[in-house]
Amino acid sequence: MDISINNILFAFGITLFAGISTGIGSLLAFYTKQTNKKFLSAALGFSAGVMIYVSLIEIFVKARASLEAVYGSTKGYWMTTIAFFAGIAIIALIDKFIPEGGNPHEIHDASELDESNIIDDEKEASALLRMGLFSALAIAIHNFPEGLATFIGAIEDPTLGISIGIAIAIHNIPEGIAVSVPIYYATGDKKKALLYSFLSGLSEPLGAIIGYFILFRFMNEAMFGIIFAIVAGIMVYISLDELLPTAEKYGEHHIAIYGLIAGMAVMALSLLIFA
Repeated sequence: MDISINNILFAFGITLFAGISTGIGSLLAFYTKQTNKKFLSAALGFSAGVMIYVSLIEIFVKARASLEAVYGSTKGYWMTTIAFFAGIAIIALIDKFIPEGGNPHEIHDASELDESNIIDDEKEASALLRMGLFSALAIAIHNFPEGLATFIGAIEDPTLGISIGIAIAIHNIPEGIAVSVPIYYATGDKKKALLYSFLSGLSEPLGAIIGYFILFRFMNEAMFGIIFAIVAGIMVYISLDELLPTAEKYGEHHIAIYGLIAGMAVMALSLLIFA
């Protein structure tokens, strides 16, 4: 596949934006008096809607077309389906092997962040710091395949890449809060909390860089189809396992679902307009 340097730089920029939004989550936590939970719930639902719709309606279809062009209708469709579920299996395995305490699904609110909540007891502070660092590591591991997904999507179609990037960025905001809150409690140091939050998000552009240098030398129509189908599976799993549950924890069930439907509708409309 012929890919220009401008396409690569654009895709990397979108991936970098998605990654550093973990730091945006920290900034919101530190510099707003209270998290607007209903808005965040709707935004996370919206993000899930974008990712589910684009994965099943656009990415899976393009992957199938690429593989059918190489292997024929029946074999190409089988390979697309297998690759799709392989993507789900990959991200599910990553989830399984991350310690439960390190999975960043605990809800934190900006109003918690005041100096009276800083832990004085050294042992307790150490345990809390360890929890924050585990969250940062867990998020970094999660973000690696997300970075690859964003990068591949933006390489194939800039409009698609922007949609995926924004959806991933919204998803990363509460993850940034999940890292920064316990680290701030443990250390009383906002700069350290912000630093670890930003670093946890940098695994997304790292995923893009490694994906580029390892995969793109072998890139052809068949490889593209397999990777794109895997990306679709990863995004659907993230939406169902992380985005929607987190959206419901932050807000109400119906707010999350309305956000989901709105995300699907906006994504559908953008695909129709830019088709």
